Amino acid sequence: MKELLMKRKEQFAIYILACFLPVVDSMIRMGLFSLMFGGIEKRDREYFKILIIIAILAAILTGGLHIASRLMRIGFMKNILLEVRKQAFNKIIHISYKDFSKQSKEVYMSHLINDINTFENNFFLNLLNVIYMGGLYLVCLIILYFMDYKLAIAMTLISIALFGISTLFSKKTEALQEEVSKQNEQLTVEVANTFNGLEILKLNNIEDKFLNKSLDAINRVEKRKVAFNVFSEQQRSLMMFSSYIVLFGVVIYVAATMNSSNFTQAMFSVQLCSNLIFPLVEILPRMNVIKSSKRIYEKITVQEVGQIEGDETKIPFNFDKNIEVKGLNFAYGEQTLLKQAHFKIEKGKKYLIKGVSGAGKSTLMKLLSMIYEDYEGQILVDGEDYKNIKEKDFNDQVAFIYQDVFLFEDTIRNNISLYKDLDDVMVKMACEKAGLMDLIEEKEEGLESILSENGKNLSGGQRQRISIARAIAKQAKILFVDEGTSALNEEIGKKIEQELLNLDCTVVAISHRYYEGITEQYDYVLELKNGCVETYDATAYFGEVVVC
Repeated sequence: MKELLMKRKEQFAIYILACFLPVVDSMIRMGLFSLMFGGIEKRDREYFKILIIIAILAAILTGGLHIASRLMRIGFMKNILLEVRKQAFNKIIHISYKDFSKQSKEVYMSHLINDINTFENNFFLNLLNVIYMGGLYLVCLIILYFMDYKLAIAMTLISIALFGISTLFSKKTEALQEEVSKQNEQLTVEVANTFNGLEILKLNNIEDKFLNKSLDAINRVEKRKVAFNVFSEQQRSLMMFSSYIVLFGVVIYVAATMNSSNFTQAMFSVQLCSNLIFPLVEILPRMNVIKSSKRIYEKITVQEVGQIEGDETKIPFNFDKNIEVKGLNFAYGEQTLLKQAHFKIEKGKKYLIKGVSGAGKSTLMKLLSMIYEDYEGQILVDGEDYKNIKEKDFNDQVAFIYQDVFLFEDTIRNNISLYKDLDDVMVKMACEKAGLMDLIEEKEEGLESILSENGKNLSGGQRQRISIARAIAKQAKILFVDEGTSALNEEIGKKIEQELLNLDCTVVAISHRYYEGITEQYDYVLELKNGCVETYDATAYFGEVVVC
């Protein structure tokens, strides 16, 4: 948090100055209030006329100070919030895929929206008041030391005691703020599930059930917010009660030591003590809220150890010979999917993973593509353990074609190139091999045609072909294909399958489709059965299947 504020030192200095300007306003009002009591004591009409003029000038001055303070603070607040959003987004973008997958994407949306809004609402309001009231406290204390050092020492000791009391509330305040954040995450997930599955809900007439679930989530969020606000208010109430007792004692002390000639000074002393004790009542609970805001800031912006892509302690991905799997074990809870699996994947060869539904085909592919790492055994690439390889470097050299395709609301070109600077020849070559040219030629703007959200203005087959073109254009060393032609008709699927097999890279694929004369062109079949992986020559394997 300190680094965030000090990143713009000049703006922060102006912000602090702007927060101090209301202190001048408060001192002017205190002075006027004391002069009014002096006027009552003197009962002089001319004195009151002068006082009215001073009050008018003071009102103009304080109004100007208020406007100046506001204008001086706006720029810094805007830049800090922008920086927090950048840091939060940067954390999400650069988190490793396997760590990103541990939470729902809606949780990250909650961080970018709910948590940042919470930070904005709690941090700046309380920081402003802490600086202003802290400044008022210091100015009043210094003046009091010049006027009555004994009273000033007593107020200092009382301040220390109140500060000690406030620290008792600190951890509870932070914990309640975190609970609000967690409930916001759950609410975002619930609402997203409802919207994502709205078609299914309506077709099955179960909207009310999910509506109630969402309302329950909203209720939990509001309850946590109420708990946080009530606890914060309880702190203020306790401190306020203590302050009234202290102020009562101050009035008794001033009355006992006052003489008839220093009534104005006595009233000013009471006001000084009032502006010492009551700002302190506000400062201490607000400091606890600032601490809880700091926890939220760290949660959404600070990268945990091991989550950052491109860990410099790891080595680059080099695939020149083979990937060797030794004694691989993997389980989901109590369900064992792989046990003591042994096989090799040679560079440039084409592999087809086969097995019954639920055998673990997609799991095996995710293990080979470094998405899962909580396995036993070894996966070695040219003798180097997968767990020692830089994930970012690995992802730069592999490509994926999935059954579920995601497309950006952008041009066809950008969806294929993924915003990399690829020349037209490469992009068009990928489009031709993916069977996309008909689509591009029928579009008036060709490759520059804009797709709607997730390609809703395309058919399932067209979306799949863009995904295939994206993978081909990357020119990766390894291509992972999970049911890549499932959304295509027989004729196009057969053509695409042939193009994939002709690529100059290693291909690891999952497919339930059999294209006669083409599927046999795979080099090997990896068959999963009862947790074991057997390697077969594809020609022999499919020859037996066809005979059977």
